[in-house]
Amino acid sequence: MQEKIRVGVLGATGAVGQRFVELLADHPWFELTALTASDASAGRRYGDACRWLLSSDMPPNMTDMPVRETSPTIECDLVFSALPGGLAGPVEEEFAAAGYGVFSNASAHRQDPDVPLLIPEVNPDHLSLIATQRARRGWERGFIITNPNCSAVMLTMALAPLQDVFGVRSVVVNTMQGLSGAGYPGVPSLDALDNVIPFIGGEEDKLALEPCKMLGKVRDGGVEFAGFAISAHCNRVPVREGHLETVSVALENPAELEEIPAAWRDWRPLPQQLNLPTAPRPPLVVRTEPDRPQTRLDRDAGRGMAVSVGRVRSCDVLDIRFVVLGHNTIRGAAGASVLNAELMVAQEMIDT
Repeated sequence: MQEKIRVGVLGATGAVGQRFVELLADHPWFELTALTASDASAGRRYGDACRWLLSSDMPPNMTDMPVRETSPTIECDLVFSALPGGLAGPVEEEFAAAGYGVFSNASAHRQDPDVPLLIPEVNPDHLSLIATQRARRGWERGFIITNPNCSAVMLTMALAPLQDVFGVRSVVVNTMQGLSGAGYPGVPSLDALDNVIPFIGGEEDKLALEPCKMLGKVRDGGVEFAGFAISAHCNRVPVREGHLETVSVALENPAELEEIPAAWRDWRPLPQQLNLPTAPRPPLVVRTEPDRPQTRLDRDAGRGMAVSVGRVRSCDVLDIRFVVLGHNTIRGAAGASVLNAELMVAQEMIDT
């Protein structure tokens, strides 16, 4: 690339917004030129407006950047949206209509038929929906791309090679999700400590639907969902970051147990072929120890962008069972959107 592409972060003071700032502050392809937040923060220095929550320090080149109002007048070409779900829908459409490329972490547009719900390793061909999206909505240059729910990312990446090699007939998944997935301040400490909360509003529906969209096929300007069923149970557990899932899968075609990790290891998706800056190598880290992956030990694999899989066993009810783990605010949120943008740049789909 000759020049860096100018990008902005919408909702930059929140937990996911801070992850975006951390990942973009020194990115080789993108220059972070605009930060937006609520009216109460607009006009202040980012260092003053933002209570930094991450273990790393705030990037020093960001502290003096002025926070802007969230309106499509900011000076950049692409925006990464960390806006709350209730606000994100109309604001993201306003930005796209004004010509911005919008990479959204919010759920508002994930199930729109003409909006790609994208994991670059899984369904890069779904980017063809952008042409349909622009035609239907009258957008000449702008677009919206969404990344999935944080738990759906981990599950879908583990299922994709199995779907390719054996076919998937049905899935049962139980999640143990870190507290940071609830945002900040999130779950009150007296609810979280010494406890597991067996309910996360809307999460099970997302986990049942989103993998089927991502593993589906683009047909007639929309997505024909994959035909398998997912039964999801979602729980909040007292760890800070990392979503761990126990998964049982019924396969369309029989597989020997050793063929399952072999399928994961042999997976060579497009982002790794293109050597995208944020793409983890390998995308799936196969753990052979009987007690791995573990949240504290494995959530940072591949700088938080890799998904770890392990504990592969036969299943007496379905066919196979295993454990999958990923970092919910990196691979499951901000990092996923950044990788989506890198894929579009590498495929020369970004007009600046």
